[in-house]
Order: sequence, then C-alpha cells, then structure tokens
Amino acid sequence: MHKLLLSLVFFLSIHTIFAQKVNESVFFTRKKQINRFHTISDLENLKKGELVKLYQDRIIEIITILPFLSLTNEPGVRLSDIGIKEDARHLKILKKNIETTEESLEITKETIEELIPYADTEKIIWTILYFEEVIKKMRIGSSGNF
Repeated sequence: MHKLLLSLVFFLSIHTIFAQKVNESVFFTRKKQINRFHTISDLENLKKGELVKLYQDRIIEIITILPFLSLTNEPGVRLSDIGIKEDARHLKILKKNIETTEESLEITKETIEELIPYADTEKIIWTILYFEEVIKKMRIGSSGNF
C-alpha cells in the first residue's frame, strides 16, 4: 500500500511538472475565450450584474489574444508550432507577458465591477455586442473576410 501511494505521488508530481512545461510555451488557452455570442434580445433579458460579467469576459479574451493576433488566433498554439524556438529567452518573454497581462486583467476586472454598473444598460448591451463582433473578427483571422 505504501509503495502504491508513493508511486501515485511520484506520478502526479511528474505529470504536474511536465504539464507546466508544456503550457509555458502556449500563447493562450481556450479557457480565456468566451463560449457564446449573444443577440440583443438575449442581453435585454439579463440583469445588469449579469451584463457586467459578460462585459468582463469579453474584455479578458480581447486583451489576452490581441497582442498575439499576428502570430495566431487559435488557443493552445505553442511557440514551436509557428516556428519560434522554445528557448529560455522566448519562454521568459512569454511568461512575463502572461504574468503582467494577468495582473492587468485583475485591475481591469475590478475597475469594470466598480464603474460599468453606472453606465446605461443599453450602452452596456451595445458594448458587449461590439466586443463580440471584435472577437468574431479575431477568431476569423487573417484568412477571413474583414
């Protein structure tokens, strides 16, 4: 029993180490992307608090992906997938960008939570729809029709 438990802990440790290694060379993951686009009538049926959360989610996707748009618009793409060497320098730059973006997003989320509820509901809805159009264009990429 002791050997089995020790083996399990060892396996999970190795798995965690390699999982982190794989993700440190990824520009962004799918969890940073929204799952659904809305219509005006969808949004008109939501409360302001729900609208603010949707607003935040769209800002997160745009801010996360926009800096890499000329390299990729797909989640899970690694540096090596597009011909960039996964050396210490490039990994450090990417890691630093991800960390600073996360810090910035936390401040942005707080700002949105505090200030956007003061906006007119119609303007929040318009902005969400606008952000969704931007996201659609980002997802189409350079090969799409702009």
